[in-house]
Amino acid sequence: MGDSKEAGAESPPAGAAARGGLSLLSQGESEEPSAQGSALFLGGNEVKSRAVVKYSSAPLRTAFARLEEKTDLKLPPANWLRESAKLGPAGTTILGNSKKSKPFSSFGMAYDFIDSVGNDVDVVSDSENIKKLLKIPYSKSHVSMAVHRIGRTLLLDELDIQELFMRSSQTGDWTWLKEFYQRLIDQKWQRKKKSKEHWYQKAILSKFLYYSINGDGAAQPVPSAAEQQESSSSDQTNHSDGASWPAPFEMPSSVSEDPSASSQGLKNDFVRNILWTFEDIHMLVGSNMPIFGGGRYPAVSLRLRDNNKPINVLTGIDYWLDNLICNVPELVMCFHVNGIVQKYEMIKTEEIPNLENSNFSTKVIKDIAQNILSFLKSNCTKEGHTYWLFKASGSDIVKLYDLTTLCEETEDKYQNPFTMPVAILLYKVACNMMMKKNQNKKHYGTIRTLLLNCVKLLDKSRHPQIIASANYMLSELFQLDEPKKEESSESPLNENSDESYSEEEEEMPDSDENGSYSTSSDPSDDNKAVAIIKSVGELSVPEKYKSIHQIRPSCTFPVCHDTEERCRLVLSYVLEGLKSVDSSIKKESDLPAADPNTPIPLKYEDESTRGGPEGLEKQMALFLDKMGSLQKGNYSSQSGMIPGSWQHKMKLQLILKSSKAYYVLSDAAMSLQKYGRALRYIKLALQSHDTYCCLCTNMLSEVLLFLSQYLTLCGDIQLMLAQNANNRAAHLEEFNYQTKEDQEILHSLHRESSCQGFAWATDLSTDLESQLSVSCKCYEAANEILQFSDLKSQNPEHYVQVLKRMGNVRNEIGVFYMNQAAALQSERVVSKSVSTAEQQLWKKSFSCFEKGIHNFESIDDATNAALLLCNTGRLMRICAQAHCGAGDEFKREFSPEEGLYYNKAVDYYLKALRSLGTRDIHPAVWDSVNWELSTTYFTMATLQQDYAPLSRKAQEQIEKEVSEAMMKSLKYCDVDSVSARQPLCQYRAATIHHRLASMYHSCLRNQVGDEHLRKQHRVLADLHYSKAVKLFQLLKDAPCELLRVQLERVAFAEFQMTSQNSNVGKLKTLSGALDIMVRTKHAFQLIRKELIEEFDQPKSDECTPAADSSPSLNREEVIKLLSIFESRLSFLLLQSIKLLSSTKKKTSSNTEEDVVLKTNKQIYSQLLRATANRNATLLERIDVLIHLLDQLARGSGGSGSVQ
Repeated sequence: MGDSKEAGAESPPAGAAARGGLSLLSQGESEEPSAQGSALFLGGNEVKSRAVVKYSSAPLRTAFARLEEKTDLKLPPANWLRESAKLGPAGTTILGNSKKSKPFSSFGMAYDFIDSVGNDVDVVSDSENIKKLLKIPYSKSHVSMAVHRIGRTLLLDELDIQELFMRSSQTGDWTWLKEFYQRLIDQKWQRKKKSKEHWYQKAILSKFLYYSINGDGAAQPVPSAAEQQESSSSDQTNHSDGASWPAPFEMPSSVSEDPSASSQGLKNDFVRNILWTFEDIHMLVGSNMPIFGGGRYPAVSLRLRDNNKPINVLTGIDYWLDNLICNVPELVMCFHVNGIVQKYEMIKTEEIPNLENSNFSTKVIKDIAQNILSFLKSNCTKEGHTYWLFKASGSDIVKLYDLTTLCEETEDKYQNPFTMPVAILLYKVACNMMMKKNQNKKHYGTIRTLLLNCVKLLDKSRHPQIIASANYMLSELFQLDEPKKEESSESPLNENSDESYSEEEEEMPDSDENGSYSTSSDPSDDNKAVAIIKSVGELSVPEKYKSIHQIRPSCTFPVCHDTEERCRLVLSYVLEGLKSVDSSIKKESDLPAADPNTPIPLKYEDESTRGGPEGLEKQMALFLDKMGSLQKGNYSSQSGMIPGSWQHKMKLQLILKSSKAYYVLSDAAMSLQKYGRALRYIKLALQSHDTYCCLCTNMLSEVLLFLSQYLTLCGDIQLMLAQNANNRAAHLEEFNYQTKEDQEILHSLHRESSCQGFAWATDLSTDLESQLSVSCKCYEAANEILQFSDLKSQNPEHYVQVLKRMGNVRNEIGVFYMNQAAALQSERVVSKSVSTAEQQLWKKSFSCFEKGIHNFESIDDATNAALLLCNTGRLMRICAQAHCGAGDEFKREFSPEEGLYYNKAVDYYLKALRSLGTRDIHPAVWDSVNWELSTTYFTMATLQQDYAPLSRKAQEQIEKEVSEAMMKSLKYCDVDSVSARQPLCQYRAATIHHRLASMYHSCLRNQVGDEHLRKQHRVLADLHYSKAVKLFQLLKDAPCELLRVQLERVAFAEFQMTSQNSNVGKLKTLSGALDIMVRTKHAFQLIRKELIEEFDQPKSDECTPAADSSPSLNREEVIKLLSIFESRLSFLLLQSIKLLSSTKKKTSSNTEEDVVLKTNKQIYSQLLRATANRNATLLERIDVLIHLLDQLARGSGGSGSVQ
């Protein structure tokens, strides 16, 4: 307020009595005392009342003057009906004497205090309506109010039937209600006119208040009689038209198209909005009562009374409630006789119930308030419906009708003018709660019901924006990315909240045991009423109606048992929103006709350009070009939407929501291994996103991140489809299926774009190579998107995941090409040279592995990089094997190309080990790489040994290289660690030792000359034979190998014996050889065991041989080795007998040698007989040998020991 007003307010006008210097409360002053509240003790009965001023437009203090006795109030003051600086721009409305409240006054308040609606407040209404309800048991006058429920809040407005029917006569609206009213309630209805006395009292009160504020000194001329008449008639006109009922369908465009705008005709016109708590009832009340204050009195209300008419109960209740609501402690009453001022009297608010002729119980008023609220809350259960509370003049019966239900029985359900304000309010309350949804998820059920009821009330063709927005908010209630644990019964979403309600779950009104209200028909009833209070006297009975807390219906947010159900709900709301947006733009028939000079693009694409990696490269280039253009903000819409319009903004949001929902559906299908369905959903997600890109004028980084995630998932799906090719028919069927809802959403998308931007990524191919290539391109595209803006650094986890997947799929493609090359190699029998096709496959495979390794190294993934290096090593071995096939098998030599590729393989395996660093990083991978490295060295050494390149290298050099390679193979072959691979490692190590021993044995046989070298070879051969035997003895499934090594050791001993001259030396060597023969008993026992098992159990075809080991007995080899063993044993025994016999002749008798000689002769004899028996079975021959070896072991117990 300005300074001039401030100055004027501080100086009371002349003629004001000392105690009359009171002033009107300003907003700031009313807030402070009100905030503390007040508990009033009235007539000994405690009534809890607390008032907090939420808003006040009252001007600064206006002086209140006590009028002199004999002042004639019939004469107008100079300032009458003139705006005064002291009153502010609102004029006489502040004094509450010129206009009635509007029929939508509660909505205006509700819009301003949206936080309170639906949750904290029980009632929103004009104070006049509150007073009228609480006076029902005392008054014979009629009551007519519209009641609306928003959550737990009831909105009460006066429903002026007379005004309504006057309008009906003029416009034809509301005829259905007029007919209903005349038929059931007042058959002789006619307009009741206000009496002259009524207008006289109005005018005299107005003049009294103008006198009391006593003009600001600039006295205006007294209006002439003609002006007074005009003012009077104007005032009457205001009263007849003041209700300003809006015609159906005449709601302003700001309401229908912009819900956030304050609607015309629904403004909050009250001077004060007060949050009044009366006992346990919370009310948001609008009041225009003038309040004066100042001096000793913080606040008083001013009343004018005719001294000839005593105050009655109704007036007393009126004054008392006004003071309670506005938290005014005192009342100043001016008495007059025929307009002549007589006297003033001051009464405390708590004394009002005890005034003479106006005595009433405050507790009864409290009971009436609680009963009426319970009655209304019990029966006004349907949100969005307009209820009519009606009591006829002089009647004791109060009836409640559901006007919405009655209106729906007529031709046009939108004839109810409350429909639009209610819908807007439902929408606004939901919007307000949505802004706080993250703070309190238990309101989700409330918000959902508000929005569903809002949509139900509105005509789709007339209010597309609100319907689209409401549906979008409904879809936003469902958290698509919410963790699964939140879906449990402990989730706040599933909790019932006190203030929730439901349009589906309505509770029937609960009458108490006395049947206080009833829906049964009796003479005082009609079957159209929802509920009836049979006598107003019942309202005075304490707790006649049940507590509102017991009868409030509950609502829970729908529990979605799985992700698909939640997403389907979201998509259903998205579809409704899209339909609303599309219907508001243009009908498809209204779209411009095609230009005859422009060819219509067809969706046909040449297979040659689409299929294969080459076609993919072209499509990827187009895609990346499009992504680049999005950064510049290109916009293209086929439907003609204007950028920035509500349709454009809303459609963008809805399309983005649909893409998220389809993405979540796809992810869920993926986890269920329904890959066809997952591809269908991700296709819809990408089509939605493609449309979004066409419409978007400024691409947000968040949306680009979504696209990167969609493409990553699409890559995953294509990869899984490639790996599950055996179930392709089922996947294809799932992919081609489409719901009606999906088709309709797609139809809406097609209005804006062709949706072909990602067609390259979402086709279900039957070709494995194509699927792998598409998967790789998806990851590449996802990675490219992350490079467009700063997404890479903002989302490091997603970036790492994309690169991991890219590395993985490149590994898959590399392995695919490598296997193809190996297959070509196995088919190549006649051709001696490597084909070009093989070489091309090697190059492709190598390129994929190389890129994959780079991907993993860029994110420091040492383990996966090592695995790809390992695969590259395997590729090099396949290349080496391809070169070994050339040439004649008999003339074949180990070629330089083989050596080159095997050495390359070794390099990659060593790189893999360096990448890992230590075994602790990943023991399984470390062991695998070591095994592959050992295998490579072993293969290279074996090939060099078996196919010695003697044409290029000397024997000694080859032997040296073989020895080095074998020792390196042994180095990387871990025989000590306990694992599933340990037997293989032991077998490999034993084989290496055996091969080295055989090589040195061979060198020893073929070498002449250098005695030192011969001795070295002899020692090495003996050492490796011993190690080979030790390792083979650890294995249970290699008896033949053990037997062969032992026989080679015997042959080695025989060779040594040939170079010995003395009998003693020969005898010692023979004894050692026989001891080796004895130690072969273990091998024969293993063979015998396997033979018995084979004999007992029929041969099974389900044997799965393990690498490098003999799983089942090779009978031919056993027979061959057995024959050799028998001949060598026979030879050794014969030589032993000869040497022992000749020694015996030359020397004196030796008892020990005699025993050995005798034993050997016996064994030799038995052996000859056994070998002579050609009918003996293999098992019998082995039994005989075991028996003979036992005898030999006993007979030569004292002889030397050889390992």
